[in-house]
Amino acid sequence: MILLLLAASGVQAQETYNLEPKAALAISGTSTLHDWEMTSNTSTGKLVATAKAGKLEKIASLAIEMPAESIKSGKKGMDKNAYKALKTAQYKNVKFDLKQAVKTGTGWNLTGTFTIAGVAKEVIIAVKETSTAGKFTLSGNYSFNLTDYKIDPPTAMMGTIKTGNAVKITFTVSFK
Repeated sequence: MILLLLAASGVQAQETYNLEPKAALAISGTSTLHDWEMTSNTSTGKLVATAKAGKLEKIASLAIEMPAESIKSGKKGMDKNAYKALKTAQYKNVKFDLKQAVKTGTGWNLTGTFTIAGVAKEVIIAVKETSTAGKFTLSGNYSFNLTDYKIDPPTAMMGTIKTGNAVKITFTVSFK
């Protein structure tokens, strides 16, 4: 009985942490006219992890979902073209679902399924972890080509302005 109690005291329990409001996400790219950026701070998510001494020790699961039409540029025409390219009438959300997390020095390599415009791809995203007072913040970026997700780079002005194929998502998300 004593051995069972001693063994149980060394076991750390997994906790569920919710994504805090106002997660920061920016998508940036180029066009034949100028560089551009669109941002969103609307998303939901959960992190199931084990923490020790205020740091994440093991990540069991992580899921984040963002409404595709929460991404805004501040320009209605650009937003409309982006939503058309993302097929938001059919695919309402952009999602990331973790498959595996491997701890690195000050962060993690997160392998998971990233779904954009209905196309799911397995990706590896390197993130930095910062932790304070029971809040775990993950930040990083993911670069890809729009055509990887079967997205035709948007055009405007009857094709005279063309969006570049390469884009980058930069994010900071906190769980508490």
